[in-house]
Amino acid sequence: MNNNSLVLVRFASIFGLIGAILGAHMAGAGSYAFRPVHAHILVVGWLSLFAWAVFYKVFQVEQSFLTKIHVWTAIMGSTGLTVGMWLYMVKPFSLPEGVTLIVYIAGGVALLVSFIAFFLITLFTKK
Repeated sequence: MNNNSLVLVRFASIFGLIGAILGAHMAGAGSYAFRPVHAHILVVGWLSLFAWAVFYKVFQVEQSFLTKIHVWTAIMGSTGLTVGMWLYMVKPFSLPEGVTLIVYIAGGVALLVSFIAFFLITLFTKK
């Protein structure tokens, strides 16, 4: 059984919830310091993961090493990019800038790998 759709939609729902809570916090606090983090949580976390979940549900995609790479780099990349962005831009802790930058970049690279993997999967997916 191919459970890529369910895994992705569960993670998308986590990102959607976090994005909504963060948006409510910004509105209540009257501060928009989290705006770029909030936007990326919703776009790469909620929207992209949800769209990929729908793709796996609509199309009959064979479970393969490439689909596993896609799903897990999507999850790790969305998480790494948004957490790294938060650490780098908001600076909630006294972490060295090099550390936060590495988390930010590593998340972005993992997310890029997931987009490349998804593109390749679409090339090999039949109607």
